[in-house]
Amino acid sequence: MLIGIVGKPSSGKSTFFKASTLADVAIAPHPFTTIKPNHGIGFVRTECPEKFFNVKCNPRFGYCLSGIRFVPVDLLDVAGLVPGAHEGKGLGNQFLDDLRQADVLIHVVDISGSTNENGESVDKLSYNPCKDIEFLEEEIDLWFYNILGKGWDKFVRQAKQEKREIVKAIAKQLSGLRVNEDQVESSIRNLNLNKETPEAWSENNLLSLCKELRKLSKPIIIAANKIDVPGSEKYFEEAKKKFPGLLIVPCSAESELALKEAAKAGLIDYIPGSMSFEITDKGKKVLSEQQLNALNFIQKNILDKYKSTGIQELLDKAVFDFLKYLAIFPGGMKKLQDSEGRTLPDCFLMEPGTTALQFAYKIHTTIGDTFVKAMDVKKRMAVGKEYNLKSGDVIEIITSK
Repeated sequence: MLIGIVGKPSSGKSTFFKASTLADVAIAPHPFTTIKPNHGIGFVRTECPEKFFNVKCNPRFGYCLSGIRFVPVDLLDVAGLVPGAHEGKGLGNQFLDDLRQADVLIHVVDISGSTNENGESVDKLSYNPCKDIEFLEEEIDLWFYNILGKGWDKFVRQAKQEKREIVKAIAKQLSGLRVNEDQVESSIRNLNLNKETPEAWSENNLLSLCKELRKLSKPIIIAANKIDVPGSEKYFEEAKKKFPGLLIVPCSAESELALKEAAKAGLIDYIPGSMSFEITDKGKKVLSEQQLNALNFIQKNILDKYKSTGIQELLDKAVFDFLKYLAIFPGGMKKLQDSEGRTLPDCFLMEPGTTALQFAYKIHTTIGDTFVKAMDVKKRMAVGKEYNLKSGDVIEIITSK
């Protein structure tokens, strides 16, 4: 799974990425600070079964705080996008190519209106960020169209010569964008297109099809960044009204980064995604008055007002709400430890509809090949190979070897 962090230059993408990963990336208030994509590991939250079993887990990957498991996911911060990117303007071609394998996109928007369409600094609240939401969707839709729509007549003729159904042909053409046959089939059906006569589809039909396929294969969540800037609530509320079909989450990447770095230094106790933090004994001794004021500002103007900085919420919603992934834990009926004595060491993020047998193959091919049955460890009951897993399940695989 790959989450793409997208947006125009200077919108706060790299700050969002660093706040999510604590990776060392360049952050500067001018366009195209990010030239090559930054790859890092972020984390999504799920309830850890350690509470259910009254044990303490020992994760091999990620970590667990107060019964909340933080599971690693891949993040990619790509070069900034400007209008005309699908035609190669700015770093458009590179930006779009970097996004091919992304499963979901988080579009970081400067909701304070302090950067124009080219990522150049302007007076706060002087630029309407709703324009950014519109143009980025349009650029990615047109990127899809450039791959599929241009040379459509030749594409259809070739598909017919090779006796390939149009659904299969389109899915193959767009497979590099993670488009599958089910998505093509449902999009064609939703648009009432006749798949028996694709040569009759108009340019508008093709563009509509590309929009549908983009929504399914590259869903977009809006990160309304810089919500801490006074007056930015105006544009946030306007964006929610103008785009009721989009999930728009208020966030402050700078606040999250400050909290994460303070926690890493042992100055505060902070669980990402929570509504508050506590200053540690060390923090009480070394934090300056200026630093304390900054932390108080974050608590009052971000955490109290919006219930979190928004960063963790965006990652969680991208994985669990949009992609509907399941958090599945391997475990045993007799013991929850692995061969090295770690308790509940692993958490797998699985696609919706995953069966017990598919989970077995995810763990190891041999385990899948020798599958006999699975055990729901929480319910202490056997389940078959076609059992559809639920998020939070603890599963033991019984094999013939």
